[in-house]
Amino acid sequence: MREKMLSESSSFLKGVMLGSIFCVLITMLGHVRIGHGNRMHHHEHHHLQAPNKEDILKISEDERMELSKSFQVYCIILVKPKDVSLWAAVKETWTKHCDKAEFFSSENVKVFESINLETNDIWLMMRKAYKYAFDKYKEQYHWFFLARPTTFAIIENLKYFLLKKDPSQPFYLGHTIKSGDLEYVSVEGGIVLSIESMKRLDSLLNIPEKCPEQGGMIWKISEDKQLAVCLKYAGVFAENAEDADGKDVFNTKSVGLFIKEAKTNHPNQVVEGCCSDMAVTFNGLTPNQMHVMMYGVYRLRAFGHVFNDALVFLPPNGSDND
Repeated sequence: MREKMLSESSSFLKGVMLGSIFCVLITMLGHVRIGHGNRMHHHEHHHLQAPNKEDILKISEDERMELSKSFQVYCIILVKPKDVSLWAAVKETWTKHCDKAEFFSSENVKVFESINLETNDIWLMMRKAYKYAFDKYKEQYHWFFLARPTTFAIIENLKYFLLKKDPSQPFYLGHTIKSGDLEYVSVEGGIVLSIESMKRLDSLLNIPEKCPEQGGMIWKISEDKQLAVCLKYAGVFAENAEDADGKDVFNTKSVGLFIKEAKTNHPNQVVEGCCSDMAVTFNGLTPNQMHVMMYGVYRLRAFGHVFNDALVFLPPNGSDND
C-alpha cells in the first residue's frame, strides 16, 4: 500500500511539473510571436551605422551650425533610493550634456529633485516615465534616451550617431539582444526612441492585450523585453547601433571590463579589440568610475593638439556642462 501511494505521489508530482512546463512554453510562445503579422526576418534594417565624416563635410557651414543648435535629446534616468550615490554621480557628470535630463524615482527622495512614480516595479516605472515625457515634451524633443544610473553616456556621440536619422520614422535602437523570436534593446546600454516610436508606444500603453503592465506570464520578464513586446505590436523593431567598422556603440559593460577582455582575446591589439572610438554608452560603473570617465572624455586634453570635428554640438543655454 505504501509503495503504491509513493508511486501515485511521484506520478502526480511529475504530472504537475510537466503541466507547469507546458503552460510556461505556451505562455511564452503566445507573447513572443506577436505583431501586425510582421515577422522579424521581414524587417530589413537590424544594424544602423553612424554617418562618416565625409557625409558631414558635404553639409554647408550654415546647415551644420543650425544642426548643432537644433538637435536636442531628452534624457530619462530611472532611479531608486538605494541608488543615491550613483544618482549623485550621474547628476554631476554626463547628464549635464543632455538638453534636458530628468530623474524618475520609485518614491519621494528629499535629497534630490525627481519625479515620483510611486511604484517600485521597474517596468511600471519605465511606462510611467515614457508617458510623462511624451505628454510633456512631444512638441519639444524628437529623441528620447533612457538609462539606468549605472550607465555613462557621451551625449555628443549619440547626437552624431542620430544626425542623419529621421525622428519621424520609428527608431528604437541601442545594444540589441535576441531572445527566441524576440529581438530587444538592452536597458543596460541605454535605449533610444524617436518621437514616432514614442507616439506609437503611447497609443498602446492603455491597451492591456498589446502592452500589458505585468506581461501576463507565469514569471516576470525584464522591463526591456516588455518594452520590445509593446513596440513590436506597433511595428517598431530593435536596431543595433554600430560604428563604420561594425563595432557596437551602446555598450552593456564598463571600459575596464572591455579592456580586460581585449587583453585576453586580442593581446596585440588591446585598443582596437576593445571599443568603438564613437562609443555612446558604457554600463556597470561605480560613482568613482563615473567621475574618471568624465575626466577622460571631457577634461583631459593634449596641449597643442586641435580637434577638427566637422560638427560641434553646443551645450544647452544655462548649462554648466564641461
